[in-house]
Amino acid sequence: MIVHTKGLIVCVCQGTCPSFHKMNVFEVVNYFRRNKKVDFVVIHPQLCATDGDNFWRALLSGNLDGEIVVAGCDPAMQRKMFGWVFRELGFDESKFRGVDIRNMSTEEAIKAIEEALSA
Repeated sequence: MIVHTKGLIVCVCQGTCPSFHKMNVFEVVNYFRRNKKVDFVVIHPQLCATDGDNFWRALLSGNLDGEIVVAGCDPAMQRKMFGWVFRELGFDESKFRGVDIRNMSTEEAIKAIEEALSA
């Protein structure tokens, strides 16, 4: 059975990057979870690390067929870092949307993610 979902993954750059200090990441993900704007939310400390590759393999190796928004660093950089694992696993890259939330407040990050989900 294929599961059609819309997921939000927030990558926080180890949680120590100064570009995330203006926002409360838990408020951001809880906004989307509580308002049922996505089917699941995940906070990952560093998707571009080896355990990030392992995360993608675990998430996408099943029957997930839906849209994924990754909020974190530059979307072009995200495509560069995750594209190969998407291709390896046969994930349709058109269902991936990256959104840059660095140096944003909680409210600004929510707005940016809302726009990505609506695109």
